[in-house]
Amino acid sequence: MPKSKESTIEEKLRALYNLQLIDTRIDEIKNVRGELPLEVEDLDAEIAGLEKRLSNINIEVEAFSDEIKNKKHSIDVANDLIKKYNDQQKNVRNNRAYESLNKEIEFQELEIELAEKQIKQLGELIEQKNESINDTSAKIEERKNHLEHKKSELDSIMAETQKEEDILIKKSNEFAIKADERLVSAYKRIRKSVKNGLAIVSVDRGASAGSFFTIPPQIQLEIASRKKIITDEHSGRILVDKDLANEQEEFMNNIFSSAF
Repeated sequence: MPKSKESTIEEKLRALYNLQLIDTRIDEIKNVRGELPLEVEDLDAEIAGLEKRLSNINIEVEAFSDEIKNKKHSIDVANDLIKKYNDQQKNVRNNRAYESLNKEIEFQELEIELAEKQIKQLGELIEQKNESINDTSAKIEERKNHLEHKKSELDSIMAETQKEEDILIKKSNEFAIKADERLVSAYKRIRKSVKNGLAIVSVDRGASAGSFFTIPPQIQLEIASRKKIITDEHSGRILVDKDLANEQEEFMNNIFSSAF
């Protein structure tokens, strides 16, 4: 099998510039979506947190209600004991036994008084928790409505842009192969380090796009020769001549027009 012809530097630069044009268009699509994906994600997390909080409050209310039942049962037991001690007092034959029963009765009455006080406190706590339940439930409902609106908005944008993005990603992969693996790795690294995502730019009026630093004439000639990869010493971006950039922009615009 004959060995495949290796791409020239110029061919690699053209493929890389095409890759940049595609990635810039993908960036524009993501900008159209804006913060919506993050907003949807944040709302999902907030609702999950609120629902967890609501569940915890309901558990607390249930625990308070069980405690009230226990206190009421303690009151019933105390009342039964008081009745029992009252009946026993009728049959005692000395003051010592009578007073002993009387102390038991007083103790049970104090237990009833304490239990009733605790029941009242627990009831007040339940009221407070019920207010929190109502507030949290209302907030969950409000957040869910907001989430539904945001998801609908995102779905609408995704329906318009996802197909285009999928095609662009496929094209991006095709040009990445043509551009050379090491060169693409460098391109991706530069893209991450610059704000606008432009890793390869053209030289315009003696300076790289977006820069005010003049490129020496000798370097401009080397860039125009397309014989080697040259980067801007100030920004680190890969540089191409204006003619190559214009040619590839026209080439990619034709591809975009036919694809979309």
